[in-house]
Amino acid sequence: MLILLPPSEGKAASGRGRPVDLDSLSFPELTSSREKVLDALIELCHTPEQAHQVLGLPPGLAGEISRNQGLRAARTVKVSDLYTGVLYDALSLATLDAKARSRATRRVVVFSGLWGALRLGDRIPPYRLSMGVRLPPVGGLAAFWKPALAPLLDQSDGLVVDLRSATYAAAWKPKRETVAVRVLTKDRTVVSHMAKHTRGLIARSLVESPAPAKNPGELAHLLTRLGHAVELHPGRLDVVLSS
Repeated sequence: MLILLPPSEGKAASGRGRPVDLDSLSFPELTSSREKVLDALIELCHTPEQAHQVLGLPPGLAGEISRNQGLRAARTVKVSDLYTGVLYDALSLATLDAKARSRATRRVVVFSGLWGALRLGDRIPPYRLSMGVRLPPVGGLAAFWKPALAPLLDQSDGLVVDLRSATYAAAWKPKRETVAVRVLTKDRTVVSHMAKHTRGLIARSLVESPAPAKNPGELAHLLTRLGHAVELHPGRLDVVLSS
């Protein structure tokens, strides 16, 4: 099973580990692509006015540009400890027991506009770059990463549970059996904040389960047993919130 997650804009303030070693990251085949995006981002951020516009940052986040300038030398932190947004708060990796954390390390792949794809044990510095950015001279990041990610991720086995937002889902469309999870209110309205929270709870449920779901039916059964109200459709699973 692969559990696909987006990153979050909320991140740890700093790391304590050595500067990033691109060759040590998961999916080392992405190293040259990571070098290209990293160099382009650093170069962009040495022109702060342009960086504000390209990255879509409000004036109050000028510190993010300074942080990006120093990514090569910045201290690193494990991906499992880096992201602090709503989804990751609900997933609460730090409170998983040892076996569940081990399963999370094997099952979870986090998509990133800067790094392409990551595992939870990878060490990277805090950064700011959304997959939706058109980064000069690289261009649209989802389109840039798509041909690099497909050969790597298409080789993996098992059911794919896609908990990504649309922006990150554009970077890889799995060829094998996939269930995209959508979170709805009772009146079938798509929600945002609670969708992130619920996806985090679902990801936690999936790594706490010793046996991975092998097909969409098993996934729906597992989530129903864990208290989620679900509706299974071809290629999609709707989780309907009770309130």
